[in-house]
Amino acid sequence: MATFKILVLPGDGIGPEIMTQVMRVIEWFGERRGITFDICEDLIGGCAYDRYGKPISDAAVELAHSCDAIFVGAVGGTKYDELPFHLKPEQGLLRLRKDLVLFANLRPAVCFDALIDASTLKPDVISGLDLMIVRELTSGLYFGEPRGIFDHESGHIGINTQSYTTEEISRVARAAFDLARQRNSKLCSMEKANVMESGKLWRDVVQRIGDAEYPDVALTHMYADNGGMQLVRNPKQFDVIVTDNMFGDVLSDVAAMLTGSLGMLPSASLGAKDKDGKVPALYEPVHGSAPDIAGQGKANPIAGILSFAMALRHSFNRPDDCILLENAINAVLENGIRTADLLQADGKSAATTTQMGDAILASLDAISETS
Repeated sequence: MATFKILVLPGDGIGPEIMTQVMRVIEWFGERRGITFDICEDLIGGCAYDRYGKPISDAAVELAHSCDAIFVGAVGGTKYDELPFHLKPEQGLLRLRKDLVLFANLRPAVCFDALIDASTLKPDVISGLDLMIVRELTSGLYFGEPRGIFDHESGHIGINTQSYTTEEISRVARAAFDLARQRNSKLCSMEKANVMESGKLWRDVVQRIGDAEYPDVALTHMYADNGGMQLVRNPKQFDVIVTDNMFGDVLSDVAAMLTGSLGMLPSASLGAKDKDGKVPALYEPVHGSAPDIAGQGKANPIAGILSFAMALRHSFNRPDDCILLENAINAVLENGIRTADLLQADGKSAATTTQMGDAILASLDAISETS
């Protein structure tokens, strides 16, 4: 029987209530599918600052290094807006990404047939949508030096530095090429090579790797601003997109709304395989902490649960279980069960966070009994 060690970091806002439902699903797989999970829990974000005076403790980071997978709920909240930059809740997540060298962020955008009407785009534009954005996660504008707000002759100047090395581009490019090979052998690389030197290097490196190592993958290039427009114009032209940290942050949120709600978007952040074959991995929903609805039972847990589905595929080598969970969620949506973020003005009452969890567990029961 396989045993996996996981670290659970519920975080702030709606994070804990989302994670409660994720844990129910994890427990179901542990009881019904022959997987043993060794579960540890700690704090990240604002709640970690409240207890430890920092957005994640050194002990939690050390524990993360020993785990097969890390699950994060959400971080942040308005009460922490005035904290110094290095103490803001988001820095806990950035530290984990940096310390574990989680350089490849996978953000799928899949449109479930039952949710076509939840998107603001026309059904024929998004029907059958299934694309993956691979975002570089440990360099670029969010980490470059120098950075900060400094005195200036006109008052102050804010500086952020966009920088990428050949190695940083190469490793995320190879991750994206490998993923494209597993899908439809199509990869689009997005940058701003027309106005940014880092974008020119990005394009050159990706092209060189494609020519030398992945001649079977159809590689195209696109400026990131055009990429944003094309995502809402004709998203099904894409299969896998690879891009830098900042553009990936923006473009993946654009892709999220193609599916109808940020509450539907999971993500995986992966590192390089170590000498023992282990790949460090962190899983989290794309949505934020939504403090305005925290504790009200309105949050959609599907993105968090789909993040666990990604872990079944990428960390636990259980692709059949991943498909089982995805099918269970699809069946729930086909039955018309919706949290508030997915409802149109049709008079239907919204399912609570717990009720959505109940429905997914019942769907898992039903599918597993008939399979």
